[in-house]
Amino acid sequence: MSRRRAMVTTRRLPRGRPRLTSDDREIGRLAVPAFLALVAEPLFLLGDAAVVGHLGTRELAGLGIAGTVLQTIVGLCVFLAYGTTAGVARQLGAGRRTAALAQGVDGLWLAVVIGVPTTVVGILLTGPMVAALGPGAAVAAEAEIYLRIALLGVTPLLVMLAATGVLRGLQDTRTPLVVAVVGNVVNLVLNVVLVYGVGPLPHLGIAGSALGSVLAQVGCAAALVLVVVRAARREGASLRPDAPGIRTAARAGVPLLVRTLTLRASLLVTTYAVVLTAQSTADEAVPIATHQLAMTLWTFLAFVLDAIAIAAQAITGRHLGAGDVAATRAVTRRMVGWGVVTGVATGVALAAASPVLGVLFTTDDAVRRALVPVLLVAALAQPVAGVVFVLDGVLIGAGDGTYLAWAGLAVLGGYAPLVLGAAVVTDDWVGGGLPWLWAVFGLVFMGGRFVTLTRRAASDRWLVTGADR
Repeated sequence: MSRRRAMVTTRRLPRGRPRLTSDDREIGRLAVPAFLALVAEPLFLLGDAAVVGHLGTRELAGLGIAGTVLQTIVGLCVFLAYGTTAGVARQLGAGRRTAALAQGVDGLWLAVVIGVPTTVVGILLTGPMVAALGPGAAVAAEAEIYLRIALLGVTPLLVMLAATGVLRGLQDTRTPLVVAVVGNVVNLVLNVVLVYGVGPLPHLGIAGSALGSVLAQVGCAAALVLVVVRAARREGASLRPDAPGIRTAARAGVPLLVRTLTLRASLLVTTYAVVLTAQSTADEAVPIATHQLAMTLWTFLAFVLDAIAIAAQAITGRHLGAGDVAATRAVTRRMVGWGVVTGVATGVALAAASPVLGVLFTTDDAVRRALVPVLLVAALAQPVAGVVFVLDGVLIGAGDGTYLAWAGLAVLGGYAPLVLGAAVVTDDWVGGGLPWLWAVFGLVFMGGRFVTLTRRAASDRWLVTGADR
């Protein structure tokens, strides 16, 4: 993109409404399919839950335990998508499409290198991992059955992450969306067929659900890899594993892994603080259940904001690869603006819907009442979250993972003692402790991320141009 194009200002239509710029259209082109694909991803487990739930409560509880373990393993490897997106986009911006695809292929091989041993170790440690979550014997037995089979899908899932990162780096978010939608349909059909048995196929129970998911994941991974392989062959990029390239991809992923660990640790600390507060209440299940529902809604809204962050990764990497700092600054301002607008919109919607959302999830009046003030606090934090998610994506796209790792550690170090301390003193506060814990979450955790990210974005240190960071 030229400097002149990057500096385009918003024009006015005759009636005074702002016209969308080329940057806005590009952000939307990448963000909308990315959002739909993000929403489709959790449907794998939701499809399993819908089918397994009709087997019985023990099976459904076992699925919940196994799903937590599986999501944790795969979630920690999200750097395969983020790091690959940034690297491929840089090469593409520098006009080195062959090198971009070669780097993408390295990311695919890294996914295999990580996935295969993870699968083996996971299967061997299935029992201890399930036991660590503390379920009873009957639930643990169902969880172990599901998890041992589902772990066979770890390598395909990691390959899906890496291949999705390659396509995002190539500015293609539609293909991952199509694959995600088709994969979910196939997953649901296979679950029904294998769980309950159809015709000559036996009734496999919860094992059939795991097997159906693995088969669907293998199919999705194969489809995405096929698209990347075809593109690599067209450009003459090698498909063979390149040890130096794989090591480079792994080194680039380490800071992003640390960043992800700090985010997950912060959420775990928050949950632990809620449990501490709940111990002093008449029914400890109420605040814990309320927090779970609030966090589920927060996570769903995060998909909206994360979609802009994914667009930020792809666009930022491409502009910096092309050496266009002015375009990078201009599109960052536009994306931050969209982050604020989206954050305000989701915040207003969440606040307006807070009195009725509880009805959709629970019949417990105590949980419904407790959920409203928590959601109002969460709604206030949405505009800040909009900026945080966008700038996180911008800096990932810039390859600034090392800063993100250190910033994450700093925020976690400041947030953890404060939220745990708040859990101890909020028992006697007006309205109970949970809304105050969410206020600490919004002010300290999200506020801390806001400060560290905006300060970095205001500097020039992350604006490293060229094909290689």
